[in-house]
Amino acid sequence: MSEVLVEKRGAVQWITINREERRNAMNDAVCFGIMNGMTAATDDPSVRAVVLTGAGDRAFCAGADLSAGSGSFKYDYSKVGVPFVKLMKQARDLTLPLIARVNGHTMAGGMGMLGMCDMAIAVDNARFGMPEVKVGVFPMQIMAVLQRLIPNRKLYEMALTGEPITAAEALDLGLVNYVVPGAELDVKLDWLLKRLLDKSPTSIRRGKYAMRQTESMNFDNAAVFMEAQIGTLALTEDAAEGRQAFIEKRAPNWPGR
Repeated sequence: MSEVLVEKRGAVQWITINREERRNAMNDAVCFGIMNGMTAATDDPSVRAVVLTGAGDRAFCAGADLSAGSGSFKYDYSKVGVPFVKLMKQARDLTLPLIARVNGHTMAGGMGMLGMCDMAIAVDNARFGMPEVKVGVFPMQIMAVLQRLIPNRKLYEMALTGEPITAAEALDLGLVNYVVPGAELDVKLDWLLKRLLDKSPTSIRRGKYAMRQTESMNFDNAAVFMEAQIGTLALTEDAAEGRQAFIEKRAPNWPGR
């Protein structure tokens, strides 16, 4: 059975870590499976959003697979970039909305997967943590995405103590967008997807690209870059359709170009 399931549901690509018996722990096959799913979504013009989740209801992702023989933390340093880092980079550069459907506990590398997503909806009994110090390592790689999400004081506490936080605390920190009971998870996810799918795919695609590019720019450089981006976006067919629909007081029919 595949360790990652990729399924297209209408305009949404679902990517599911399919290792429920291992609490959806990561290995190289999981990383490559998710990357392949995102590549397929990018190559399909009818896909408008991507959902990342885990199988079952116990865990979104428990981090690296620490079972005997799993090969965790044994890297080939003759190569540039380990699979997990490549995955996070690909996710950050994805121009489709990427939503984490957090169906359970999210630990260690699972926090990195959560952090690389644009939005997240979590069940209210989920726990979030970085327990690496308990097994003699540290949440090194995932800091690349979590340092932008979690305030420094709390980030240090979580990383240095290894102790988890609740879903309510994750919501207060801005780590997730919404927290709901398990029975309402997919209802809330559908609600969020509907708010995305009726918008211009071109503006979302170019908007995500622009936001990503300006993350490391100072104000002056970002302002100049964004000035050029809005000028470019105004030339697209979606922009013309959006203006015409506004004038005619009707719902737009996005060409996606």
